[in-house]
Amino acid sequence: MRRILMAMVYNKSGVLSRITSVLNRRQVNIESISVGEVESDISRMTIVVKVDTLSEVEQVTKQLNKQIEVVKVSDITTDPHIERELALIKVSAPAATRSEIQAVIAPFRADIVDVAQRTIVVQVVGTHEKINAFIDVLRPYGIKQLARTGITGLKRG
Repeated sequence: MRRILMAMVYNKSGVLSRITSVLNRRQVNIESISVGEVESDISRMTIVVKVDTLSEVEQVTKQLNKQIEVVKVSDITTDPHIERELALIKVSAPAATRSEIQAVIAPFRADIVDVAQRTIVVQVVGTHEKINAFIDVLRPYGIKQLARTGITGLKRG
C-alpha cells in the first residue's frame, strides 16, 4: 500500500542519508522524496513509501521520530491533505501537430514552457494520477524526455 509521510527535520548535512538508511534497513520501497527548506534551519520532507501493512509504516514512523535531526514525522495518508507533483515533458512536435498537442493538453491545465524546432516542453502540476494520465495522453506524440519532482503536500486546515 502507498503511504505519505511528512517529516519536519533540521536542515543539516547527512539528514537525508540517515532518513533513507532507516527506510532501507526496514526494506521499505521509497516511491518519491521531496525536500524543501521552510525556515532557516528546518526542512519539510514528503516521503511516499510502499509498505505491505500498516504496522510496517507505524514502525518506520517510530524509528524516524527517534532520529536526532527529526523534529516530527507523521503519516498523512488518511488525513485530509493536498498533494501535488510537477512534471516536465519534452514531446516531439513538428509544426503540423503543435496545435493538436495544445488542444490535448488544455484540459489538464498544462503549459508549454519551451518551444524548439522539433520539440516542445510541457509543464503540468497535479496529483500523481493526473500526471500519469497526462503522460499517457502525450505518449502517442513521442515523449523525448521526462522529469518528475515527486509528491509534495500539506495537511488541510
